[in-house]
Amino acid sequence: MFDQESLKKFIPPNVRARVVAPLMRRIGAALIDSGAYLMGEKDDSIPPTRLHFVGHGSFTAIGYEFLRYFTEFAGLKPNEDVLDVGCGIGRMAIPLANFLRQGQYRGIDIVPAGIEWCQQNITPKHPNFRFELSDIKNTAYNPDGRYKASEYRFPFDDQSFDFVFLTSVFTHLVPEDAENYLSEISRVLRPGGRLLGTWFLLNSESRQLVAAGRGSRPIVYEFKGKEVMVENPAVPEAAIAFDEELIRGIHAKYQLRLQDDIRFGKWCGREDFVSYQDIIVAHKAP
Repeated sequence: MFDQESLKKFIPPNVRARVVAPLMRRIGAALIDSGAYLMGEKDDSIPPTRLHFVGHGSFTAIGYEFLRYFTEFAGLKPNEDVLDVGCGIGRMAIPLANFLRQGQYRGIDIVPAGIEWCQQNITPKHPNFRFELSDIKNTAYNPDGRYKASEYRFPFDDQSFDFVFLTSVFTHLVPEDAENYLSEISRVLRPGGRLLGTWFLLNSESRQLVAAGRGSRPIVYEFKGKEVMVENPAVPEAAIAFDEELIRGIHAKYQLRLQDDIRFGKWCGREDFVSYQDIIVAHKAP
């Protein structure tokens, strides 16, 4: 019988990342859902565990953690129009639904199962919340996608939103894709609108910590130069980190002015942090 180390020897890394690991997560999640059902603890207000694909940690707690960041760091108000890029399966939309009473929310994502669950379970209760599939190719999450992220145009008019946010999205985009997203965000933001994005940012501190093995993810492989590092060269979008100065420069290129100091995360092994990933808040120039 093969243990985990044996599987690593016989199964190529790209197959483990794209096939084996997701399969094991689905099996584990199905067991959790079955146990909750048998114990009478099923909660219809959140998606079943087997559908989760948005990372580790408490689904509900992380959603409310970021609602606090949206209001405290970016000044989100209940009457503003919001775009959630990479809305997943509603981890941010669910807590926002009781806050965003007068504004409009739009969520886009590349995973059909997440969009379908949100359309069926959130929109009927909150008609101002709508979700749309973006069939974008991504080696980690949607390898058969129709569109290139580097060429994708968000399906919204110019200056449609007061606030755009991306949680754990830029950490799964290669450089040309990330730059196109920042360009599109600038286009759809109203003057003075805000952006909150989470990143893995490389600077002297984070590079030293990762090199010392302190990080929670071994993002140690160069990808098209030292300014970008990945965890798995076979599936670069699995986890990707960018040089901090590179990302500051791209924000400036698209008139997105950093609002405050970057709020650094614990992903690389920091002892003083705000959240797991690094948080950037920026304003669209008037």
